[in-house]
Amino acid sequence: MKKIVYILFGLAILFSCTDQAINIGQKDAITYGVAFSTSDRCELAIVGCYDAAQSGYYPGNNQRRGYPFGAASVEQGDMKGENMLNVQQFFAVTYNGDYNTSSPNGQAHWECTYQMINKINIVIEGLRTAAENGVISQEKAADGEAELRFLRALGFHELLVYFAMPYASTPDASHYGVPISIVPINTIEKVQEAMQAGRATCAETYAQILEDLNYAEQNLATTRSGGLKISRATKGAAIALKARVYQHMGRWNDVITESNKIVSTSAPFTSSIGGYALTATPEGPFANNSSNSESIFSIENSALDNATNNGSLSQFYSTVRSLVCVSPIIINADFWLADDLRRSQLLKRATYGGIDAFWSHKYRAGTVMNDWTPVIRYAEVLLNYAEAEARQNGVTTKAVSLLNEVRNRAVTNPEDQFTVNSFANVDELMKAILQEREIEFLAEGRRWPDIHRLTYDSKYAVKSKDGKAGVPDKAAWGSMKTESYNPASGVIDPNILKTPGFNYEDRRYIFPIPLSEITSNPTLAAQQNAGWS
Repeated sequence: MKKIVYILFGLAILFSCTDQAINIGQKDAITYGVAFSTSDRCELAIVGCYDAAQSGYYPGNNQRRGYPFGAASVEQGDMKGENMLNVQQFFAVTYNGDYNTSSPNGQAHWECTYQMINKINIVIEGLRTAAENGVISQEKAADGEAELRFLRALGFHELLVYFAMPYASTPDASHYGVPISIVPINTIEKVQEAMQAGRATCAETYAQILEDLNYAEQNLATTRSGGLKISRATKGAAIALKARVYQHMGRWNDVITESNKIVSTSAPFTSSIGGYALTATPEGPFANNSSNSESIFSIENSALDNATNNGSLSQFYSTVRSLVCVSPIIINADFWLADDLRRSQLLKRATYGGIDAFWSHKYRAGTVMNDWTPVIRYAEVLLNYAEAEARQNGVTTKAVSLLNEVRNRAVTNPEDQFTVNSFANVDELMKAILQEREIEFLAEGRRWPDIHRLTYDSKYAVKSKDGKAGVPDKAAWGSMKTESYNPASGVIDPNILKTPGFNYEDRRYIFPIPLSEITSNPTLAAQQNAGWS
């Protein structure tokens, strides 16, 4: 049977991402023999996988929405936390009581991520065949496969964070992870097999992620030319992502080992691999998406190729559409100092609905929509390392120096800067590191991953109002006033906290497997997340 590039995963077409039945003979299908017949076409196939990472299509209406790594996934990571605020209900995906298995955001997140993964699997097979046939060199095939395995690892980890309980949920991580798909689904027979596939354990899924990243690290280029050093996977990106993955597994010695590969022994911290370093000012990575020293990997967007108004960061986080603003919960936090440069450089104040609110200024393109989606920055590498160092070794000069490297470019008053003597114990240092993450990664979708990974941490879990690990109460736009904002005061008006949070035992804590999957796959239907049907 002739293999084609347009192949189903579940009920979704992987390259076109449209709702149509599989058609082995469709006229616009591209055979393997053509798709991988030249070096240029092999390169285009790799680029196509990055396009799939940028954004897929919303179920049922053929509109791009920014999954798996566009604005939609970033906002989801913010809106499943407490520091951003729904002005309109477009992304109230965590707190809506009527959220269900057919809600389009969760469905699009799952489907578009697996569409990307299967496209990757198809192209990996094509690259291997092209190398065997002498179309491209073995070195080029290995580098291309390494890029794609980096993206696949990123995709699997994204799915774990939203659709599975954290690694520490069971002592051996034997609880459900997600289905592991590492071979192309490219025939009717393989489609039928895929529709019977079940979920791997969480441990097995993490093992696959690490296998992919180890291969990526070994075979990726150290750097690339121009903006490709940020928009295409590199050795440093694989190492940085591996450190993040080990962080979610609670393997702190491994976080330190990976971090040491790309962090110098003393401040100012830089990387000999890839030349990474913090930019001089907090706004550096956002003012110049394609050419800065801090962005390790980002999803490229341009005026001509972006996730459109339903999936672009500047559309959601600014007053272009006024969908999501910054909550008084973080604006008023006393640990975010009033003269911190991230307030002046990365926030904007503007009036909407009679309320003078704060909005993120990280995404500045407006209607042009060419802001790149930040995935991994060097600031995260340093803070991940600081946390691992603190957990393993306590209050050390290294841990404090790593924290200060990020914090002190924004907190420039020497009297406000930390020293080792600022912390009486490791708990105080850990609190400062976790609070720094709230500030530094605001509006980058990293809040939910932190809440998720800390769920079973006896000391540092984020708490719901009942004292259990979970999602805190949120501010509700309908209860807001301009006066609700009182920057750095440490005071939150309790009257604005009208959107109740919940603990990790609530079914809303993680998303259900979408109805589109469980109706076609009886194995997955029997493995639905607790509380969903």
